[in-house]
Amino acid sequence: MTIDTMNLKTPYLSLCEAFYNETKSDPLEEPYLISFNPEAAKLIDLDESSANDPLLVSLLNGTFIPKGVSPFAMVYAGHQFGHYNPWLGDGRAINLGTLNGWNLQTKGSGETLYSRSADGRAAIRSSIREYLMSESMFHLGIATTRALAIIGSKTKIIRNAVENAAVVMRMSSSWIRFGTFEYFYYNREYDKLQELAEYVIAESFPHLEGDDDRFLKMFCEVVDKTALLIAQWQGIGFNHGVMNTDNMSIAGLTIDYGPFAMMDDFNFGYICNCSDTVGRYSYAEQPNVAYWNLTMLAKALSPIIPKDKMDKKLEEYGASLYPNAYIKVMCAKLGLLEELDTDATLVEELVIALHDAFVDYTLFFRTLSVYDGNKEALYDISMNPIAVDKWLQMYDERVKEEKTSFIQRTEMMLQENPKYVLKNHMLQEAIVLAEKGDFSMVEQLLHIASHPYDELPEFEHFAGDTPEEYKNIGLSCSS
Repeated sequence: MTIDTMNLKTPYLSLCEAFYNETKSDPLEEPYLISFNPEAAKLIDLDESSANDPLLVSLLNGTFIPKGVSPFAMVYAGHQFGHYNPWLGDGRAINLGTLNGWNLQTKGSGETLYSRSADGRAAIRSSIREYLMSESMFHLGIATTRALAIIGSKTKIIRNAVENAAVVMRMSSSWIRFGTFEYFYYNREYDKLQELAEYVIAESFPHLEGDDDRFLKMFCEVVDKTALLIAQWQGIGFNHGVMNTDNMSIAGLTIDYGPFAMMDDFNFGYICNCSDTVGRYSYAEQPNVAYWNLTMLAKALSPIIPKDKMDKKLEEYGASLYPNAYIKVMCAKLGLLEELDTDATLVEELVIALHDAFVDYTLFFRTLSVYDGNKEALYDISMNPIAVDKWLQMYDERVKEEKTSFIQRTEMMLQENPKYVLKNHMLQEAIVLAEKGDFSMVEQLLHIASHPYDELPEFEHFAGDTPEEYKNIGLSCSS
């Protein structure tokens, strides 16, 4: 398929107009292609040669409208930093429709009904970050949206400084958020809650269609998927930064990459969002915030699902679902296949040791992957080797309970512990070059993102410790 033969469907428009507002893009001035993602293109059967098709830029810029497209923005509400905001929605994103089960959306396309006096634009800076990070998360095995391409322009926007505007085409199996349900709950439009739930089941949980308890089972699966997602975030060292209910996916995806970070030196209380002055969305709080967000979803669904049954499922989140998912993720990183009652303590002590050791999170686990009893390499990367040594004594004893050989364990761990993750200093370097018209590093990082577990000799310098001046820096919400 080529761009001129694309034929999209718009099932969301089968819902009543209360769910969306039809709109149009506001094209950027002198748009140009920054990057095209061939792996994302395969998902929608788009030919790789589309990277050289002038219509690609026009598609992202809204000046070419494929067949079947009726552009629209979706309404939703949400709890932002714990406070309910009744009027949110796609303030700078325009939905084009679905293709091969993927919902295509351009972010940064201009004002919509839900822009709330903002300009509806996105900076090159934030667009590059989302474009690259969504691809990285996918290849790390974490449920996420994807991105097809990104364009820049000569259009100026004001953020912390004057910047150039960009548009990134995002792709997702669903764009429904916890906050979408909240919008209709707080407006007391309970009939639309049921209509939305039916749509979500058809889109994301089709195996539940026709089931008498489909709404409850949908909620239970959302809880399950959310618990796994957060466990995977914690395991890989990812800090989302803005876990508002409008940024939580009903399909259990990582969405809306605003202020985010991959951990540099491990800091359990790390806060990547400069606006988060109390640490509500710190790395440590992500499991708790996810639970709180699920309780808000349960409240929104209470007119169509018995509350006591949802409460019972929510109790499982903290009692077993999240803890078990996290321990399983961490044991895989540690090369442990046998399930022992002592594993929870081993993981807890590891978190304490990492926090005390001032050690790069990704580098620690990659180094541990080839650990053969010689502790020197792990001492060398730690500011506090004593903390590491104490935990390694526990680990050495635990490994004796495994039936796998050292070689088997190493092979497994090298596929669980990436050599490369996209840290903020890497992304920033690519952004600085891109703002000067050099997109070579964007392409390099796209390649690295697609091969996180591989040995890439030409990029070895990205596998080391983060330079001291760039460690665990904070980021602004401005984008």
